[in-house]
Amino acid sequence: MEKRDRGLREFILTQIKGRGPVPFFQFMDWCLYHPEYGYYRSEGTTLGKEGDFYTSPSVHPLFGYLIAKQLQQMAEILGGPVFDIVEMGGGRGFLCEDVLTWMKRNAPELYPHLHYYLLEKTPLFLKEQKERLAHFEQEGRVSWIDSEAWEEGKERDRFEGCLLSNELVDAFPVHRVIVDGGILKEIYVAEQNGQLEERWGEISDSRIVTYLQSPDINLEEGQKAEVNLPALDWMERVGRCLKRGFVITIDYGYLAQELYAPHHRQGTLLCYFQHRTSEDPFERVGAQDMTSHVNFTALIRKGEDVGLRLTGLVPQYRFLLGLGILQEMESIGKRVTSLEGLRLRLRLKHLIEPEAGMGEIFKVLIQHKGVLQPQLDGLRELEAVPWPSLGEGGIDWQHP
Repeated sequence: MEKRDRGLREFILTQIKGRGPVPFFQFMDWCLYHPEYGYYRSEGTTLGKEGDFYTSPSVHPLFGYLIAKQLQQMAEILGGPVFDIVEMGGGRGFLCEDVLTWMKRNAPELYPHLHYYLLEKTPLFLKEQKERLAHFEQEGRVSWIDSEAWEEGKERDRFEGCLLSNELVDAFPVHRVIVDGGILKEIYVAEQNGQLEERWGEISDSRIVTYLQSPDINLEEGQKAEVNLPALDWMERVGRCLKRGFVITIDYGYLAQELYAPHHRQGTLLCYFQHRTSEDPFERVGAQDMTSHVNFTALIRKGEDVGLRLTGLVPQYRFLLGLGILQEMESIGKRVTSLEGLRLRLRLKHLIEPEAGMGEIFKVLIQHKGVLQPQLDGLRELEAVPWPSLGEGGIDWQHP
């Protein structure tokens, strides 16, 4: 970690001394994606219990199984001879493995006609994906998309099925702004006596101003905020390459009115290191993850511009409850010991608990193209469902 921090810090300081302060966007891009020292490019970057943060697929395979159930319903709605699944930023390959495992067991008629494509830029994750998914690749179910071809837009109108991402958009580099004296200014990263520090200056990209002119956004004096322009470029590519089908975007964030509300006065930028959060991006440069909350309003509006209609936006707990997570937990619980069942419920509780877990802050955005008013189980209205008993001293589930 020290070598990574020292190497990247020296690189950034050299760049700033040569060209002057850089927009925070550029700094964040170097921290995450520098080819030698970036967080997602270096040896030692892991997810899950041993890493810096959890993702839903690393909690339990049931998350992927429920995603697979939703994908099966989408395939039935499309009714085509083939069904493409394109996962962007597939991490260690757990979600792909779990989806295909469920499909092979529970959708034998669909399984021979689906193809799972992975788009992954991180070399370490790409290597692990190919090892983990080798048997599915041998069956002809999995292949990888060239990232340069994707960036250049060579995949236009290629896929029929579902384009899927889980915790991808929050990791895009962002511009940061602040309102100072009634004037919108951009936050830059500068050097002072060999140390990195914030400095405010003119807006570097006119699209930042356009982005913040949304009627849902009204920044107050002294308020900081993030602007995720790469998310708009990404959504445009997604809309362009999907010929017909769905887009599932799972990430943490809010609609614009909530995301840019006054109580988010410092913005939502967070750094993660060994499951601890920090608001200081100048610590452990290149050795900690760096994210910001997703503006789902911007994704929805950009989607409309590129032909993607809104199917629905729900909290993750509602999505998983609609797909039957409680019933699945009960079924699994009958096949294991009472202690194992308790441990299972405690782990899965993290996926759907609205307040302390991932259930409320994580959202599931679904968009569609070339389909007329699709009705999906993951978006359906829910009846009040009690949390299954955790036993003595357990936590009572409140009705959704």
